[in-house]
Parts: sequence; C-alpha cells; structure tokens
Amino acid sequence: MNTQEQQDYQRIAEAIDFIKTHFRKQPGLEEIAAQVHMSPFHFQRLFTEWAGTSPKKFLQYISLEHAKGLLKAEQQASLFDAAYETGLSSTSRLHELFIKIEGMSPASYKNGAAQLTIHYDFFPSPFGKVIIAATDIGICYMAFEEEESFAVEKLQTYFPHASFTKETNLLQQQALSIFDHKEAPLPEIKLHLKGTPFQLKVWEALLKIPMGQLTTYGTLAKQIEQPNASRAVGTAIGSNPIAFLIPCHRVIQATGNFGGYMWGPTRKTAIIGWEQAQIETTS
Repeated sequence: MNTQEQQDYQRIAEAIDFIKTHFRKQPGLEEIAAQVHMSPFHFQRLFTEWAGTSPKKFLQYISLEHAKGLLKAEQQASLFDAAYETGLSSTSRLHELFIKIEGMSPASYKNGAAQLTIHYDFFPSPFGKVIIAATDIGICYMAFEEEESFAVEKLQTYFPHASFTKETNLLQQQALSIFDHKEAPLPEIKLHLKGTPFQLKVWEALLKIPMGQLTTYGTLAKQIEQPNASRAVGTAIGSNPIAFLIPCHRVIQATGNFGGYMWGPTRKTAIIGWEQAQIETTS
C-alpha cells in the first residue's frame, strides 16, 4: 500500500470512528467531512471510491438499528440455517467462493510443524496492510498489520517450529482476490488451520455466515450444538488466525453493538459497512 493509499484509509477510518460515535444524530456529509479536514465534495468522492457507496448509505449500514434489523431478520427467516445448508451462498458474488479446510490439531502440529515451510508477504487491502501466509497446503495466517516487523514476529510466535520465506505465491493471490468484489468467479481457497477440534468447529461455522449478514455468539453456539458455550465460542472466535477469510467480524453482540475485534473495532465496523455496500452494488 503506497503512502497516498495509507492516508486515504486513515481518513476513512477517522470518518468511520466519527460515524460510529454520532450515528444516532445522523450527521450530514458536511459534518463528517469537516472531521477529516476535507471538503464535502472531495470526501464524498474518496469515500465512495473506497466503500462503493455514499457516506449516507454507509451510515445506514453501520447504525445500531440496522444491525438489530439484520439479527431480527436472521431469526425470523432462519438465514443462518439456510446459509449452513447452502455453504457460502449469498446475494453477492461470494457465492462463487468455496473454502476447503484441513485442520492441524495441537498434537499433529507439535509432531510435524517443524517440517512446515511458510511463505508470507504483505499486500494492500481496503482495510490497511495485510500479511498473508501459506503452507503448501493452504492459507494458515492472515492479519491486518501496518508494521511489518511486528507482523512477522507475531506470525513466528504462532508457528514457532516452522521455517519462513518472504515471497508471494498463488495461494496468497487467491486469498487476496476476496477483497476485489468486481472479480468473478472467485477462486477456490484452501485453509490450513492449527486449532483444537472445538476451535475448528467454530471457525468452520463462521464460514457459513453469508456476506452482508450478522449473527451473535449465542446463535453460533446453538449452530454448533453447544447452546451453553457462548463464552467458549467467543474465545474461539478471538483466536481466529485468519482475518476476513474466516469472517469473525460478522459476529456481534445480541444487543446489536458490534463489540470487539482482534484487529480493532474501527476496522470491524469498516468491514461490516463495506460488505453491506458490496451487497448493494452487486444485487
């Protein structure tokens, strides 16, 4: 991501923070633009280029009432159950995407991870710089990190016995294509995950949430037939090693509040709103 793109994302992030804080007042274009020191005309153009929709529409997408509406619709129409049956089908082009999973248990990781060679590199995304790492089997790690040395350190901590090579390969490029909603069809993406059986079950359930829809921790717990395990589900979601591809950002609190996110609540809000915008532009 070049300097200008970084500056653009920072402005968008500042605007989203302002919208999150003041959405109940429904701030107008001029008020939001003033917060990021831009003219309304230039802010409208920049925001629309980034999100694919106007700031006004985006405000609607991320409002608390809209989030509640999405959750209510899910409960009434059983959208989550339908998504579980139909894979990743949705009204967006993501219905083209099919993600295969090969899980590594902690025991198999301990015994064999020393044999792993992990290829990683950094790429621009609509939500800042992202590190994507892959084994020969599939994507094993993906995170939004601006500081490259810190990102590599975290990756190495997650896979302490593996060897690492900084290079771009086809698996990473395939994963990156998920951010380009104009590309169709999206390629098959395979994941190589290290986790407990419970974590893998939760992460697989996350993959069933359609783009543009939201669910809650409690609903997800019921979906995996562990209705009393909402807290454990939350812990597993918080341990998700693959940002965006495994859409933990689509899980919010039952109240409609978006809640926390490993890569920052502002980024979570941006992703939710951005995905709603893509649904709007492709439907």
